[in-house]
Amino acid sequence: MIALAMFVSALFLLLVGIPVAFVFGSVALMFAIFIPDIGLEVFNLLPFRVFGIMSNATLMAVPLFIAMGLVLEKSQMAEKLLISMSRALRSVRGGLAISVVLVGALLAASTGIVSASVVMLSVIALPLMLKAGYDKGLATGTVAASGTLGQIIPPSIILIILGDVMSVSVGELFMGAVLPGLLLVGLYIAYIIIVSWLRPSMAPSSDEIEPIGFFELVRAVAPPLMLMIAVLGSIFAGIASPTESAAFGVIGALILSASNKTLDFEMIRYAMLETVKLSGMIFMILIGATAFSLVFNELGGTDMVLEFFSEDIGDVWIFIGVSMLAIFILGFFIDFIEISFIIVPILVPVMDAFGIDPIWFAVLIAMNLQASFLTPPFGLALFFLKGAAQKSVTTLEIYKGIIPFILLQALALGLVVMFPDLVFAFI
Repeated sequence: MIALAMFVSALFLLLVGIPVAFVFGSVALMFAIFIPDIGLEVFNLLPFRVFGIMSNATLMAVPLFIAMGLVLEKSQMAEKLLISMSRALRSVRGGLAISVVLVGALLAASTGIVSASVVMLSVIALPLMLKAGYDKGLATGTVAASGTLGQIIPPSIILIILGDVMSVSVGELFMGAVLPGLLLVGLYIAYIIIVSWLRPSMAPSSDEIEPIGFFELVRAVAPPLMLMIAVLGSIFAGIASPTESAAFGVIGALILSASNKTLDFEMIRYAMLETVKLSGMIFMILIGATAFSLVFNELGGTDMVLEFFSEDIGDVWIFIGVSMLAIFILGFFIDFIEISFIIVPILVPVMDAFGIDPIWFAVLIAMNLQASFLTPPFGLALFFLKGAAQKSVTTLEIYKGIIPFILLQALALGLVVMFPDLVFAFI
């Protein structure tokens, strides 16, 4: 019961808006001080844990992929891609929305940073869609859902974090997430085509847009596609580790930026500062979560969860259903990083006890966490979209537009649950 009270206390402090790293660290400290059986001696292992985090070669990929994404964000690659794709699909009803999904997938495979993708698509694609006469709900839903594909399509920051937390190969996680990510892209496009066919006024064709030649389209699509193939292909082929390929990706992003004539000192300075900020935030949360887990495990919290699922319930599918539902609900209120560092380690021993494949389970969690970016009222992607769109769309229009895409994500998650081979096809 004390372990449960500790967990509820941390959740309450998160909901009232206290910074995450301070919540985990302070709750751990309070319970260690005021519970006589624990004491501050429990933190004797903390320096060794922190040293292990800082020297973890896998986690070194996080700041490198962040830097790659930030450089590409400022390279104007997204704008060129979107304009080229929309010109290529000009005669297709709903072609502009389909091009947004395809560009979102390419951005996801190139950057892996959800916030950057959502803001870029909101600034570039949303005005184009509204000017072309698209329904505001369909336009905002397409932009928000496409921008969050970076959660599941490699190289994804969340997959790197889950790989470390669950002690599985990040390279295999990347390979396992490819087909589920493409499945999600396919479902989005299928939905847009069906809506365009049933209600043509929601997604008109754009015949007035100037057509594009084949070689011009290739020149726009080839650079990010080659970068994606180089980064992910080197991992899948076993040539490089995720950390090594991330370093190569940063060099490739700088080359792309230079070719677009956007590489300058200010851009490099921006990318470096933002990389330090984002990486520092992630690692501070991880250190706080490590302190929390030390005290939580000492109080028997992990044993309590393991006993509840393996003995009191004893059914693997109930465990999967309850854990997915809990992650989905928590995603309404707290960020994917907190869920990854606090909730997932509690579930891992139960997963091992039931003999669940960790790669498959990690992909399910990543897909679930992607939905947390979209779920009202606290979905971060919705805040990014509203901030970038300003007064052109209302919050209610965004909420209405995103609901079908949340349902599509639930469908994709269900398909991956029923057909695990979708995860193991490339492994």
